[in-house]
Amino acid sequence: MADFFTYMLRCADNSIYTGITTNPERRLLEHSQKNGKAAKYTASHTPKRFECLFKSQSRAVASKLEFHIKTLTKAKKESLILNPYLLSEFLGEKINPDDYTYIKTED
Repeated sequence: MADFFTYMLRCADNSIYTGITTNPERRLLEHSQKNGKAAKYTASHTPKRFECLFKSQSRAVASKLEFHIKTLTKAKKESLILNPYLLSEFLGEKINPDDYTYIKTED
């Protein structure tokens, strides 16, 4: 069974895109190449780097986190990027934070 990753991606205009994948490196390349596999959003907002990655054991669990991160305000998304352990504070009533492992991204 493959691991799934919920990711937050910083774009050139400082916006944040959130998605899921089983292969973060491949997915960033797909977003960057804008070759039809990029999300509609990243086709018009040039992706720069991963800001945050959370690993989970199933697509359903990863999708649930993706959905709830997308409902956060930009300020809360920025806070989550700076301190991923705020996940339980921001979303603890909607998800089980123990279902996710934070993966540090390169600076």
